[in-house]
Amino acid sequence: METIISSVETKSPTRVSLGTVLLTAVAPLAWGSTYIVTENFLPPDRPLFAATVRALPVGLVLLAFRRQLPRGAWWWKAVVLGLCNIGLFFPLIFLAAYHLPGGLAATLQATSPLAVMAIAWPVIGERPAAIRLGAAVVGLVGVALLVLRSPGHVDTLGLVGAFGSVLVSAVGFVLIKRWPAPTTALSVREPDMLTLVSWQLVVGGLALLPVGLIVEGAPPAMDGRAVLGFTWIAVAGTGLAYFCWFRGLSRMPAGAVSLIGLVNPAVGTLLGVAFAGEVFGWTQAIGMALVLGGVLAGQRLTRRPKGVEAPVPALAGNSG
Repeated sequence: METIISSVETKSPTRVSLGTVLLTAVAPLAWGSTYIVTENFLPPDRPLFAATVRALPVGLVLLAFRRQLPRGAWWWKAVVLGLCNIGLFFPLIFLAAYHLPGGLAATLQATSPLAVMAIAWPVIGERPAAIRLGAAVVGLVGVALLVLRSPGHVDTLGLVGAFGSVLVSAVGFVLIKRWPAPTTALSVREPDMLTLVSWQLVVGGLALLPVGLIVEGAPPAMDGRAVLGFTWIAVAGTGLAYFCWFRGLSRMPAGAVSLIGLVNPAVGTLLGVAFAGEVFGWTQAIGMALVLGGVLAGQRLTRRPKGVEAPVPALAGNSG
C-alpha cells in the first residue's frame, strides 16, 4: 500500500492563493525563453536531440537525488504521464514549429486551455466555469494578435503536430490531477512532486533517445554556447518549470492552471522585442492586454486571514 494524498488534491478548491498562482507562472515564464535560446544557442535542425537533452539528463539527476522508483501501479502511470507530457509532447511541438509559421503554431497552442477544460470535465468531474471559458477565448484572441501574421504555407503535418501536442499535453495535465503524486519518506505530508517530475522526464527522455538516434543520427558537436543553452532549457525550462507547473496542478483547478500557460507566448514576444528587434506595435499591445486579462480573469484568488494556518490535506491509503 502506498500512502498518497487523498482526493482532496483532485478536487481543487475554488479559490487559490496569489502565491500559488505566481509559483505556477514560473513555468510559462521559463518556457517563453525557450524560443530565443533555441534559435540563438542550440545546434540547428536537431529537434529530437534537443528534446532528449532537455529531458533525460535533468530527469536522471532528479531521480538520483530523490532515490525513489515507482511502485505498484505507479510504474504504468509514470509511463503514461511521461509519454503524454514529455515523450510525445516534445516531438509534436517541434513538428509544429518546423512545419508551421511560428505565429500560427503559437496560436494553435493557445487552444490548450479549452482542451484541458473539455477533458477535465469527464475525467475528473471539473466542470468549466463560464468565466474561465470566456477567459480562455479572450486569451486565445490575445495570443493571435500578439504573434499571428500572414499564415503563409500551412501543411497537414504541421497541423497534426500542433493539435496533437495540445491533445497529449491536455490529457497529461488532467491525469496529473487524477493521480495525485505519491508521498515518500522525504515528503510525508505533501505530494512528492519532484519525484513525479523525475519519473516523467526519465520516461520521456528514454522514449526519445532511440528515436532521435535513428532519425537524426549521432549527436552534433557542442560548443560553449550550446552547452549554456541546453543547461538553461534543461534546468530552468524543464526541471524547475515542470515542478512548478505540476505543483500548481495539484493545488488549482486544471482550467485555471492552463490559462496561466498563455503567459508563455507573451514572454516569448517580449524577449523577441528586447533581444531580436521584433516589432511591437498597438496590435501586439492590445494582444498582450487581452492575454494578461484572460489569465487574471480565470483565477479566483483568496487571502488567508492573519494567524490562520493552511489546512493540511488528509492522508489516505491507496493502492494506486
